[in-house]
This record gives sequence, structure tokens and C-alpha cells, in this order.
Amino acid sequence: MSSTAAEPLGSEPRPPLGISRGLVATLAVACGLAVANLYYAQPLLHLLATSFHTGSGGVAIVVTIAQLGYATGLLLLVPLGDIWQRRRLVAGVLLLAALALAASALAPDLLIFEGAALLVGVTSVVAQLLVPLAADLASAPRRGQVVGTVMSGLLIGILLSRTLSGLLAALAGWRFVYWFAAVAMVGLALVLRAVLPGDRRSPALSYRALLLSILSLVRSEPVLRRRSLLGALGFAAFSATWTTIAFLLSGPPFHYGVAVIGLFGLVGAAGAACATLAGRGADRGWARVETLGFSLAVTLAFPLMILGRSQLLPLVAGILLLDVGVQGIHVTNQSLVYRLSPSARSRINSAYMTTYFVGGAAGSAGAGVVYGSWGWTGVCLLGAGLGLAMVAAWGWDAGHPDAPSPAGSPSAPSRR
Repeated sequence: MSSTAAEPLGSEPRPPLGISRGLVATLAVACGLAVANLYYAQPLLHLLATSFHTGSGGVAIVVTIAQLGYATGLLLLVPLGDIWQRRRLVAGVLLLAALALAASALAPDLLIFEGAALLVGVTSVVAQLLVPLAADLASAPRRGQVVGTVMSGLLIGILLSRTLSGLLAALAGWRFVYWFAAVAMVGLALVLRAVLPGDRRSPALSYRALLLSILSLVRSEPVLRRRSLLGALGFAAFSATWTTIAFLLSGPPFHYGVAVIGLFGLVGAAGAACATLAGRGADRGWARVETLGFSLAVTLAFPLMILGRSQLLPLVAGILLLDVGVQGIHVTNQSLVYRLSPSARSRINSAYMTTYFVGGAAGSAGAGVVYGSWGWTGVCLLGAGLGLAMVAAWGWDAGHPDAPSPAGSPSAPSRR
């Protein structure tokens, strides 16, 4: 039982308010737009290297900095969703994101761009305030489905951000990408301020106590620890791939331009459809089988992508398999950890997602080093190793007690 909640594991602190399909769709779109800010730079790295007169290693660190900023926001901002009114919090953070994106568009050199990237990362955590809100509003039998649908929007945003970034940069230059994103955040702040339901929250904890309670959650919830590890390994493999793929595609034998490189995001977007299916499977108690299947998908994606060093079809197949695996494991993880303590969902999300993005930052940083020394083959070997580690973590997870059942009854059987 969590030390942060008095209710039994998996119970609701109050009857769920319910959530309309329209609001679910709005939250999904909002999550996609907010998280896209983190990834606009990935297909632009070779353009940034030229603009700022540096090499691939110098600009690859931008992705790592943004992800570390995101991890910082997850740790310091997301827990506030448990004590502050989320409608106001979301709108305020979106306006700060708009300022950070405008600073990126105006950056005269790489150092200032990196500083702006850090702030973009911190403020892009709006999506991780909205996902727990969707979980709070959904009824227990539909929670996995609702979370999966909202996460589908987030994942599609991650993937299509590369396509949109590439197309906009090809039309008007890389700085225009960030001006577009800044305007989008202002518009999103206005929309969400109008449509999100109000929630009365009184700060029962000080900010310091709130942050310290995250450590108590991590200590007391083994499911949270195990699922955080699985998520971090998967996202490390994902980030390693997408941090370096622009260098592969812009060089021989492909020689693709920025617009074509951005279109590769569409390949992975097809895999986002599995997010809702993964959530429904978790609702039905299939999370254990799903976890193994998605971990194997991540592992098997990289042998295909090694062949993709010079052949397009295996590369595309590997990207699709990787995205299906990473997205599926992520939604399965979140469907399980959100059952642990309904009164602390923002802090649970903070703990899980901070670990998740630290893994992503490590994958990006490692890929930058590996690509410089061993090229695309080295990156694929790194990713395959991370996939095998996921399979090993699944074996460790499978030998431990299950999470609460979808119905919220600790005694109900589960097939996780």
C-alpha cells in the first residue's frame, strides 16, 4: 500500500466524474501538440549544425538537453497537479512554453539555443499533467482505454512532430518551426483554459513535502519501480534511434533532404494505433503477455535496422516495429501504475516519467557517442542490447506479485 494514500490499493477517493469522448479527443490533441515541442529539433540537426557552425556531436546534445529539461519538469512541476488546480497550472505552463519556443527561434548561437531547449523541455510536461487528469475523470473499467486514447495522441504528436518540422523547415527555414510552435502553445493555452473542468484542491502538503512524498511512493510501490525500469529501457532505445537517424538519412546512400527525413515520422505514427489496444489489454488483465510481446518487438527491430544502413525497406520495417514496441510498453506501464494510489496520480506519473525520460536522455547521449565512433551499426547494437535488457526486466517483473486488478479489488485475479 502506498504511504501517500489512506485508501486501499486501487480504490477511488471519490466517484469518478466521467469524461466525454469530445474531451478525451481534446486532451489527446493537446498532449500531442505539447510533447511535439521536444522533438522538432531531431530532423533539423544537420541544419542546426550548419547554422551554428558545428559538427553532428555538437548539435546531437540538444536532444539530450531537452530531454533532461523534460525530466526536470516531470520532477518539479508535474507533482503540483496533486495540489494545484490543473486548469490554471496547464494554461500557465503552456504560456511559458511559448516564450521558450520564441527564444529558440531567436537564438543567435548554439549556447543560447541549448539554454532555450532546456526551458522547452521543462515546459513540455503539460502532457504529463493531462494524462493523470484523464485517468481521474475516467471510470475504473474504462481507465486503461481512456489513458490509451490520450496516449495515442501524445505518441502521434511525438512522431508527427518530425514530419511537421521537416516540412516547415523545407518551406521557411528551421527558425519558422519554433515560431509556429510558440503560436500553437498560446492557442492551446486559451482552449484548455476554457474546456478543462475545474477541480478544487487545497494544498494539504507543502511543496517540499510533496516532492519528498515521491520518494516514499518509489520505496513503497514495487510495481512502480519495475515498470519505470521497463519504460526507461524502451525509451532509451527509441531515443537512440531518432537522435541519429537524421545523420544516416542525410548521408550516403540516401542523401535525403530535411522534408523527406521528416516524413519518416509517418512510419512510426502507424504504430501509435497500438496504444489504445494496449490500454484495453491492460484493462482485461493481459499486461504480462503484452509486456513480453512489446519487449521482443523492440529487440527484433534493430537487426532489421542494421540492414537498413543501405536498404530502405528493412529500415522502415524496423522503425515501425520499434515504435509499436515502445508505445505499447509505455501505455501498458501507465495503465498499471495509475491503479496504485488514486490520490497521488500526478506524483506517480512524475516518478514514472522522470525515470522514463532520464532513460531517453541516456539513450540520446549514448547514441551520439556511438554514432561518432561506430556509425549506424553501433547505434543498432546499442538498441538491441537495450531491448534484451527489457526482456530480462520482464522476466524479473513476471516473478513478482501482480498489480491491482482493473476493477480495483486487491483480491481479484490478474494475468499481468
